[in-house]
This record gives sequence, structure tokens and C-alpha cells, in this order.
Amino acid sequence: MLSESLEARLDAGHPWIYRDHVPPNCRAKAGDFVHVECGRFDAWALWDAESPIALRVFSRRQRPDAAWAKARVDEAWTLRQRLLPPQTDAFRLLFGEGDGLPGIVVDVYAGFAIIVSYSSALRQVVAWVAAALLERPEIQGVCERVTRRKDRVSELRHVSGVRPPEVVMIEEDGLRYEVDFEAGQKTGLFLDHRANRHYLRGLAAGKRVLNLFSYTGAFSVSCAAGGASHVTSVDIAAPAIEAARRNVLHNALPAAVHEGVVQDVFEFLEAAQRSGKRWDLVIADPPSFASSRAELFGALRAYKKLHAASLSVLTPGGLYAGASCTAQVSPDAFRQTLAEGAARAGQRLTVVHEASHAVDHPYAAGHLEGRYLKFVLSRSLPLA
Repeated sequence: MLSESLEARLDAGHPWIYRDHVPPNCRAKAGDFVHVECGRFDAWALWDAESPIALRVFSRRQRPDAAWAKARVDEAWTLRQRLLPPQTDAFRLLFGEGDGLPGIVVDVYAGFAIIVSYSSALRQVVAWVAAALLERPEIQGVCERVTRRKDRVSELRHVSGVRPPEVVMIEEDGLRYEVDFEAGQKTGLFLDHRANRHYLRGLAAGKRVLNLFSYTGAFSVSCAAGGASHVTSVDIAAPAIEAARRNVLHNALPAAVHEGVVQDVFEFLEAAQRSGKRWDLVIADPPSFASSRAELFGALRAYKKLHAASLSVLTPGGLYAGASCTAQVSPDAFRQTLAEGAARAGQRLTVVHEASHAVDHPYAAGHLEGRYLKFVLSRSLPLA
């Protein structure tokens, strides 16, 4: 029995119960489903012995089993087929809490499913999900990306079906990208920005574009396909820049339209400002600057620094697309970093468009933590 102070939040669909909200005498085996009661609320939740999230709520109706998990996978598949744009075979099939399977993510790339889970307590549920995936005729093979907590090294483990090649070609809005399952970040591509890439593609014609933290150049390719006069990709990882170069060629775009730079982004911006280089559209989508609430202050400071430096290389009246995947930073806090970064750069900044992640990343209405991505397009002008 939990404190009734949690009832309203749980009843509204928030799926997490933190350890300090659990009675001290409550114990279970990691991965067990336990019946939870809180006032009039009751549900089945999975016990985690290690995470700060002690219980993840899975079902209000029954103790979950393999058939229940398959029903969630099938629901998620139906939703994606209704919402995905044409000429797209890479998408997020399961987005954890938003699809009723807390702590589990599944991305699909050209028929290969990659599972990521955020707790060892989810092993049984992951097995159910893998079996459900392989029952779908559209899925050729299933893998799991496993991260060792001790050294944070990520590796791909083949689970069932056909073993995928090391690199798979996928299609997104008619554009082709290579996805490296073995060495790629996340599951291989940042699928959450699909709609944002499409949006910038429609604005890029004739513009000089700078893509910071470019990874394998998905924003760069999209802007080049939209008619950008030139695109510069900057990333500290040489293999990512090389993949960006190949992705330009995969789409039959002129090699001369794209330049790849292997360099620290802040060092690049400092040198570009000194030399007077300017771009009409600057895109800054950095990795997460904070993995916990304790790192929030440092993350806010890093965003302000990034915005100010990015705006310093923007042409007057140019467009700045700033993004944040840091869940600890709220949309309001991110907008404030934009305002303070503009003040530091001596610029007037006007927000013209805001978005979050693509439609294949649904979040539960009662779980606002699921809306982690911030994408803000602004126009920058000198002070009047």
C-alpha cells in the first residue's frame, strides 16, 4: 500500500514510483510483477531492485505476460503505420512508457529491430517483446543493444531471426542513409528528429548551412536535398564525418555541396568567428549535457555558451535551429538559455517555430518526462 498522496499522479497515468515512495518493508525479486494499491488506484508494476525507480507501472487490468506484451507491440505497430510518412522504413516502434512498456525502446531499420532496455529487471519483458517482434512478417531479425554499466561500453547482441549486416541502408522521406548497428550511437540514427529534418529541408534552398554536432550528417543531407547552396558538417568524431560524406553520395548529391570538418564544435566556432565566416542557417543539436538533476546547472551554462557562439557566426536575419535532448532541461528552461545566449551575443532573437520529437515517439499524457526533445527555430537580428 502506497501513500495516498501519489494517487492522483498515478491515476493520471504517471508510470514511475520512486524508491523513497515505497514503504521500507516492501521487498520483491528484481523483475517480479507486484500488485500496487494507492487509494482507489491499483495496478501491476515491475519491481527494480537497483534503479531509483523502484516500480514501473505496466497494467491496470492484469499481471502482464507474453500475450499482453504482444498486444502492446501490435498496438504500437498499428499506430506507426497510420502516422509514418511515405518512403520511410526506419522508425521507433516502441517508445517505452508512451507505448505501455516502461523502460523499453525498439527501433526498426529496414526490417531489423533493435531493442534497448534501461534496467536488468526488464529481462523477462524484453524476451516477450523480442518474441512478439519476430512473429511479425515485416521483421527479419531482432538484436539488443546492451550497455555495461561499469564502463558504459555499448555492444550489439543478436537475439533471434536473421543477423543484420554491420551497415544497413534505410530510407527516410525518400532520402537514403547508412546505419551502423555496431558502432553507431543510440540504435544507429537519431530518429526523433525526422520531422525536424523534413522541416529544415523545406527552408534550406539557397542557404549556406552549418550543422554542428552533425554525427552522420542526417540534417546536412536533408538540407542539401532541399537545395542548400553549401552545407558544412562539424563533429569531433572522424568516422561520423566520413559517414556523412558517404550519405551525401548515397543521395546522388554533388560532393562539392558538402564539407566535413573533424573538430571540437566550440573550437570550430571560435575560429570561424575570428575569421569572419558566416552561415544563413546554423543547426546545433548537441549530445545530452546532463544525465542527472545534479548536472542541470552545468547543462544550462553549456547551452547558453553554445547559443552565443552559434549566433556569432550567423548572417544578420539568419535562422538558428537549437535543439536539446537533455531531459533534465524543460522547454521553458531551454527557451531561457536561448534568450540569455542571444543577449551574450548582442543579438535580437525571435522564435518562429517550436517542435519536439517525431510522431513515432508518443508520450503518455500523464508522463511529461517522455517529452524530452526540444527543437526551436529562431531568427537572429542585430540589436536595433
